Amino acid sequence: MKRKIHELLTSLIALFYPITCVACGRVLKRHERHICLHCLAHLPETNYHLDKDNPLSMMFLGRVSVENVASLLFFKKGEQVQKMLHELKYNGNQDIGDFLGEYYGQKLTGTPAFGSIDMILPIPLHKKKQRLRGYNQSECIAKGLSRSMKIPYRTDILVRTEYTETQTRKSRFSRWENVKEVFAVENKEVINGKHILICDDVLTTGATTEAAIEKLLQAADVKVSVVTLACAS
Repeated sequence: MKRKIHELLTSLIALFYPITCVACGRVLKRHERHICLHCLAHLPETNYHLDKDNPLSMMFLGRVSVENVASLLFFKKGEQVQKMLHELKYNGNQDIGDFLGEYYGQKLTGTPAFGSIDMILPIPLHKKKQRLRGYNQSECIAKGLSRSMKIPYRTDILVRTEYTETQTRKSRFSRWENVKEVFAVENKEVINGKHILICDDVLTTGATTEAAIEKLLQAADVKVSVVTLACAS
């Protein structure tokens, strides 16, 4: 009886406040979550998780030691992926980050590159910025990845110690200068000998990710891999 009442209330709410696809704006059907099946089937996926020597891995070559790097989607301005990321980062839609993290985790699980991950660490926000936004979008992604990969995520190890200005419109070197000393690693003994997966929303120049990796590599015998929801095409 309770289940029927719940379904009835859900249907009534959907009638007056329909849930729409974050990518195209169409009303979602009952079995669809956050993204309609049509958009989900046509997402510009990179499949970089299947190619260890993909262009993102080459981005870090000679800069910092990293095991594997991959992104779920290609990003282009004005297209659906940008709209989804905007929903996640600026419109408070934490569920889309969780959903896409879970979706990507299903693809990563069991692959040669990402099958040995021990722990997931989201790129942290400074406490001040997280208070202003109300959440960390990378942590939303980590939750989804953790659930589908069945690997724990932690937010008390990689921390952001300095509040930095926005990275938008900065060159790669300027971005690096802006973030090179903003991270710290706490509880370092927890990651000794572990394969760590860093996750974030978008990979652009890689400066922020590189700064985080350098701090993590100060732990003993640690390996680091990286995934993001999107990267430039």
